[in-house]
Amino acid sequence: MKITLRQLQIFLAVAQSGSTTAAADLVALSQSAASAALNELENTLAVQLFDRVGKRLMLNDNGRLLLPQAQHLLDAANTIEQQFLTPDQVGAELHIGASTTIGSYMLPQMVAAYRRDHPQLRVRALVANTADIVNAVSNFEVDAALIEGPCHASDVDVEQWMTDELIVVASPHHALAAQGKKLTLTTLSEADWLLREAGSGTREAVEHALLPYLHHLPSACEFGNSEAIKRATAEGMGISCLSRAVVADLLESGRLIELATPLPPLRRHFYLVRNKHRVLSVRLASLLDFCRDWAARHEQRQD
Repeated sequence: MKITLRQLQIFLAVAQSGSTTAAADLVALSQSAASAALNELENTLAVQLFDRVGKRLMLNDNGRLLLPQAQHLLDAANTIEQQFLTPDQVGAELHIGASTTIGSYMLPQMVAAYRRDHPQLRVRALVANTADIVNAVSNFEVDAALIEGPCHASDVDVEQWMTDELIVVASPHHALAAQGKKLTLTTLSEADWLLREAGSGTREAVEHALLPYLHHLPSACEFGNSEAIKRATAEGMGISCLSRAVVADLLESGRLIELATPLPPLRRHFYLVRNKHRVLSVRLASLLDFCRDWAARHEQRQD
């Protein structure tokens, strides 16, 4: 076999960075060594993997064909090196992804609790919107992830993880709060709503929960995270539908109130996802079991 893992590692680094100079920094090689390795790979395959555009190297059709295969092979090699390490052994690490609400309001507590039992384990967390996290799972950039919206990727295993409660909130000084009575669906459909950006699991979940009843959800403003939405809601910019876990602090302080609406209880599912082709290591299996137990305890407390 003439192709080496080092060549594939450099190929991926060039694809990510756009040049052999930047790729050399990523893999701790000299620029000449990185360039030589890429040339050897292209010569072995008898194709060019990049188009040279000025000083940039851009993936061509051949490179795009090789990219997922190279990612899969390097991930498998890394798994071989790491799969027999338990969470308590020096050098063990896990890469976890989480969509924004989970990553901001649940993941820190979960990781802290897990590392109290496994202090040697190094955890790297990627927090982004659901679409980006699913892409990271597909591309082997994280070992597993927790997301708050449906996953449509064909190469990802999806497991229902826990149920989250959504509530409609407003500033106590907002006109709808001042009415002091149950609101109508018409009133809610005409309100100014503060929403997450498109691609967010929270945005998709809110639309899925509300549109069957309101038919229209006018957006007064869109924000990139739930924290910004709840703060803007507390300032009276509009009303919002957010996880009870997200707004618990402002509900307790009185800066937000839960609106009485004719809507039924609003719930959504959170999901645990991992790539179908990723080997389930001892460490990853341990973490997934912990996540399942944590969710079970959380839902028991809610009941």
